[in-house]
Amino acid sequence: MTADPWFLLAFVATLGALLWLAAGRGRVRDGADFALAGRRAGAWQVSGAIMGTLVGGASTVGTAQLAFLYGFSAWWFTLGAGLACLFLGLFLAAPLRRCGVETIPQFISRYHGERVRKAASLFSALGMFIHVVAQLLAAAAILSSLFGLSLKQATLAAALGVALITWRGGMPGAGTLGLAKLFFLYLCMVGAGGVAFHMSGGWAGLRGHFPDFPWFSLFGYGTAAGVSDLVSMLVGVVSTQTYLQAVFSARDAHTARCGALISAALIPPLGLFGISVGLFMRQSAPTLDSARALPEFLLQHMPPAFAGLAFAALLIAALATAAGLTLGVGTTLRADLLVGLDFGRRDLLLRRALTLAVVLLALGLVLANLDSTIMAWSFLSMGLRGATLCLPLLAAVFLGARTSRRGGALAILLAPPTVVAAGWFDAPLPPLFLGLGVALAAFAWGFFRERRRPFSDTLS
Repeated sequence: MTADPWFLLAFVATLGALLWLAAGRGRVRDGADFALAGRRAGAWQVSGAIMGTLVGGASTVGTAQLAFLYGFSAWWFTLGAGLACLFLGLFLAAPLRRCGVETIPQFISRYHGERVRKAASLFSALGMFIHVVAQLLAAAAILSSLFGLSLKQATLAAALGVALITWRGGMPGAGTLGLAKLFFLYLCMVGAGGVAFHMSGGWAGLRGHFPDFPWFSLFGYGTAAGVSDLVSMLVGVVSTQTYLQAVFSARDAHTARCGALISAALIPPLGLFGISVGLFMRQSAPTLDSARALPEFLLQHMPPAFAGLAFAALLIAALATAAGLTLGVGTTLRADLLVGLDFGRRDLLLRRALTLAVVLLALGLVLANLDSTIMAWSFLSMGLRGATLCLPLLAAVFLGARTSRRGGALAILLAPPTVVAAGWFDAPLPPLFLGLGVALAAFAWGFFRERRRPFSDTLS
């Protein structure tokens, strides 16, 4: 347990301020406010909601860890996230916002048939729910290592924080918290990265200590692995309700596009600062456990007050990501599975109850699997979300009425079980890519069949 009073004071003050911003400033009046901020969000609020979920432990602790092991290859996560937001801003944000929907399955059903909407919603919600489990595990690990709590106690505390953020704030709170979190993460990473770069001897010191390959190559751990990471990130952003829900909440299409492009500009630099820390720790402490590269640097080389602020930002990053995903699950369940039901004034209470139920279910699953790995849950989550929604969504946006309704419906029904089977039987290829392959084959079959039949005879 870290007992320095300046560390504890900075940690508690920063954490309390961020939770207050999420819960106190995110007051909502009705269900539309809770889910979509009343479709009044500005560009910075849209960007905050995207980055509040997308920028988390992988962008900071994970990047420093990979840099410790492989060097500049660690940039793929934040660079890929930035490119994914660029793609979202240039090609998807405006058409998705103009359609006036609340969820991705709702949009897809317009082009691939209403009967697959519930299947798409269930698989999408399940994928996000699994990622909530992964984020609770990550937050619990931070709390446990900092304060000597048992994993059970730390998990309960993490779940309480997620519940507070989602219950009070909704989408308005997510946008506000996302911007505040990004400010503190930038402060943390710029400070730590700058100090690490100076202590390592600058660019000359790094180049003198490490060979060009693999340490200064984006493909240091393999070209195929690097491309795979980039594709996974692109698919993940396009296929996740939480990120697109931020787009749906914008006041208009132009604002939605600007919000995504702001995210594209701000996310990649974070990775470079994390790489600086990882390389310095490899240079100065090569036997260190790679996962502790950033935490150990903060504790050993930064003032206690700065370290306390930084650890609070890292913790809130995991909590905010879990909260954003929880909000996405609750919105999907309300809009797609309970569609057509009018709850009147109780709609806000229902949406809050759904998000609370998601948190409680995730808490129960974590407590039953405390010894499981975070990455195992993350890979399954990415596979389910990407295989279910990516290709049907892109086909609907770029092809419109020319897409294959039959192929899209078949892709939504067959790809997710493929992902689950691939994970269960430990397939040699990543489950996400096997699922995308099945979805692509379903579309090819659908286009072939529909070329031989009138469009009106296809699946409706």
